[in-house]
Amino acid sequence: MDESCRILIDAHKRKIEYFISRYENLLAKNREMQDELGRKDSEIEAYRERLENSNNKIKELEQKIDKLQLAGAFETSAVDVKEARQNINRLVREIDKCISLLSN
Repeated sequence: MDESCRILIDAHKRKIEYFISRYENLLAKNREMQDELGRKDSEIEAYRERLENSNNKIKELEQKIDKLQLAGAFETSAVDVKEARQNINRLVREIDKCISLLSN
């Protein structure tokens, strides 16, 4: 084999070694990126669970608010009861007046 063939073979050998090295580096980078993608997917799932839990908690609190507002609507204070009795008594007196006028 002459010198020019040997030089050509060495050049091709170096190129092949370069491409092999490049391939191995890219393969390692791909593995790193796959690992990172797996971690990110796990993070996303954790955030989705937290969001769902937060939405459920919001719904529960809204239901409690509704119940408390409904309960508050039926709460009466002593003043409210007194006013209601006075109004009923006034209406009864007016009805009695009307009945007495109709009887005459």
